[in-house]
Amino acid sequence: MRYIISSAIATLATTLPALAEVPRVVTDIHPVHSLVAQVMGDLGTPELLLSQGASEHDFQLRPSQAADLAEADLVVWIGPELTPWLDRALDGLGEGSARLALLQAPGTETREFSKDGAHGAEGDHDHGHDHGHDHGHEEAAEDADHDHAEAGHDDHGHSHDGIDPHAWLDPANAETWLNAISAELSRLDPQNAATYTANAAAAAAEIKALDAEIAATLAPLQGQPIVVYHDAYGYFAAHYGLEIFGSIALGDATAPGAARLADLRDGVAAGTSLCLFPEAQHDPALVQQLAEGTGARVGGALDPNGSTVEPGPAAYATLLRNLAQTMVACAQAS
Repeated sequence: MRYIISSAIATLATTLPALAEVPRVVTDIHPVHSLVAQVMGDLGTPELLLSQGASEHDFQLRPSQAADLAEADLVVWIGPELTPWLDRALDGLGEGSARLALLQAPGTETREFSKDGAHGAEGDHDHGHDHGHDHGHEEAAEDADHDHAEAGHDDHGHSHDGIDPHAWLDPANAETWLNAISAELSRLDPQNAATYTANAAAAAAEIKALDAEIAATLAPLQGQPIVVYHDAYGYFAAHYGLEIFGSIALGDATAPGAARLADLRDGVAAGTSLCLFPEAQHDPALVQQLAEGTGARVGGALDPNGSTVEPGPAAYATLLRNLAQTMVACAQAS
């Protein structure tokens, strides 16, 4: 009898369709991880390559993380413009996992880096790029052969020519990306498509409310030019109508020249900017030296990538709130 029952169970197991597993997702930076986590909800937790406090510009994959990439069903990342080291790692994997480069997602608004590192309320936008999703299948072989130097890549960090990759600092892009993430997860896991769609819609509604909140928070900063450490805030400034007088460094791996610092100091000394902001993961000494004797205030350290924020679904909102509150706190200081 035991043999008959066991045989029956074995036969039933072979005839029933296999239950689909929730895709294993790997993400690059905190804001992307946060958006994916919101779409996945209770179904699963995406993996984050960059640990808290790590810099995406000089990051080196550990063997365990390389294994995670190889085993992933989906990699969601900003794109090679931000993390060329991840681009090379993905090229080495061939046609394994599906890949979603968010800068290429249809509807994403991108902007060019400014030539001198200064962004005002106006800027060059490219509305609704009609890029396709990078699924890592038919396109992978072509992508593996592309010339990184031609695309403006830099082994020590993203190049400050061409597309500015900090597009998550525009919440309109975050809303667009929620839909792109939901669509890709639904393609891989149609059984849970309704949940992904509902989660994305709920997250988008929260981002709309967050957007309005931050706009109100930043109202006192209107008409007050600021100086930032590096050229990463163009999307944030353009979306919220802020004026950035200049950035100390054009890039994370670019040391500012003496002439650039002199020009900035002249402007600060003339009262053009009342607030100068250092940045997480960078020595604040240059900012303090620039402000010395000018009457300008040094604000708290900005963290445009959310590297100091606790990872999770709430990280994206925390990142934007921290930027807004840090900027306004300096502007309102007596």
